[in-house]
Amino acid sequence: MKHNILKLTFISASVALILASCAKKLDLLPTNDVTSETVYKTAAGYKQALAKVYGSFATTGNNGEGSGDIQGIDPGTSDFLRLYWKAQELSTDEAVVAWGDPGIQDFHKMNWTSDNPMTKGLYYRALYQITLCNDFVRQSTDAKVSGRGISGADADNIKKYRAEARFLRAYQYWVLMDMFGKPPFADENTEIGSAPPQQITRAALFSWIETELKAIEADLAAPKSNEYGRADKAAAWSLLARMYLNAGVYTGTTKYTEAVTYAKKVIAEPYTLISDYRQLMLSDNQLNTSEFILTINYDGNNTKNWGGTTFLTHASVGGSMTAANYGIDGGWYGTRTTSAFVNKFPDNSGLTDRRAQFYQSGQNINIGDLTNFNDGFAITKYRNVNRSGNAGSSLTWVDIDFPLFRLSEMYLVYAEAVLRGGTGGDPATALNYVNLIRTRAFGNATGNISAGTLTTDWILDERARELYWEGHRRTDLVRYDKFVDASYLWPWKGGVAGGSSVNAKYKVYPLPSSDVTANPNLSQNTGY
Repeated sequence: MKHNILKLTFISASVALILASCAKKLDLLPTNDVTSETVYKTAAGYKQALAKVYGSFATTGNNGEGSGDIQGIDPGTSDFLRLYWKAQELSTDEAVVAWGDPGIQDFHKMNWTSDNPMTKGLYYRALYQITLCNDFVRQSTDAKVSGRGISGADADNIKKYRAEARFLRAYQYWVLMDMFGKPPFADENTEIGSAPPQQITRAALFSWIETELKAIEADLAAPKSNEYGRADKAAAWSLLARMYLNAGVYTGTTKYTEAVTYAKKVIAEPYTLISDYRQLMLSDNQLNTSEFILTINYDGNNTKNWGGTTFLTHASVGGSMTAANYGIDGGWYGTRTTSAFVNKFPDNSGLTDRRAQFYQSGQNINIGDLTNFNDGFAITKYRNVNRSGNAGSSLTWVDIDFPLFRLSEMYLVYAEAVLRGGTGGDPATALNYVNLIRTRAFGNATGNISAGTLTTDWILDERARELYWEGHRRTDLVRYDKFVDASYLWPWKGGVAGGSSVNAKYKVYPLPSSDVTANPNLSQNTGY
């Protein structure tokens, strides 16, 4: 297969577009530099270009491990999922890390600054992916496609590709809105290399994402009809449901009825929970198509990257754990969890609620030293073995796909939005959805709850039990007003062993000082 590179520029980040096969087995080998007219000359070229847009979620650069798309940033701090996970999980009760990399302990201690290399890496990775999407959208207008002699079914397919690129752009803008509040904004109409982009307010960006997702709905594939790992209508509905649940944070105005509406649209499609929770994060979890709505795809032979699920699997293994049991060639002695999270399970053995996946032998439930791997229970949720127990295709690079959206989240969005006053749903249905999750977790109805137990605070804890280490926790705690204040403390919150409140500015991350300096249109988030 022929691969090509298209050079692009966005703000202060130089980026390269490498074209590859759009499939689970992504092959990202660069060859020659070419112009956009060559890249987008054929229908096949458009699909290859779309593959890079998707592939940039799973890789850091064109040459596999150690390579980087973004100049001026170490590839180790430019992987999307690794950085997004750290920002969403290490800053909460769900995760701590033993390492001393620059900036990494700032997350749990909640004392990061605008020069933190990891929040900076996340910010520029999101902008890089937006740049790729902008170029694809720019090159795939009806006029461009027709002018290149592409018509019929090929043109129809490219129209779907364009909608997918717009979805992925909207997703990355959601990440920036959620994490950084008011980022710079550019779309396909922004001239590359012109004046620095203008800043957009959080509320205005919310409106733009909402409008964009609704505009592309008709052009996206029907739910479950697209290739695995590619966006469809259900992915757009899922992002809208998630965004509406948090609308009060983003805009000051709640939209719980809209959250109910879009969660219902997903739930009404032929999605079902897989039977065994512990098969969600295995090396062959591409089989979980009944539950997964959209995934970042990884393959041990073709997406070699020290981030992604390779990071999530290796970093959580250490102490007396046997690496081979997790389908890997060694643990990295890094991530664990706090007692505040462990104690959300009345029985943390996993014998009743199978979601409790803790390694406890030789591990202390209490954390005396954040840098000691043996302090804090280890999490065994990510395992590079298949359903038969055999190791994945590589012991170093992990095969586990990462679900950006899955059905149980939509059940929980529906339930919370109904309890918060959203119309179009009802408490009895909300209870049923929650108990579907609980029945799967316990293997029977023994874990089911009654209507009197179903409160918004209970749902926050249930979201932790069901969705932990999947990149939701910080956003959830901010929505519940429990992230920065003293109403909910966990070990080492704010850098204090027993937990402490922190400044309200930490509800959002700062824009990188380098970008604020380079772009006179940007103002820093309050307090940084």
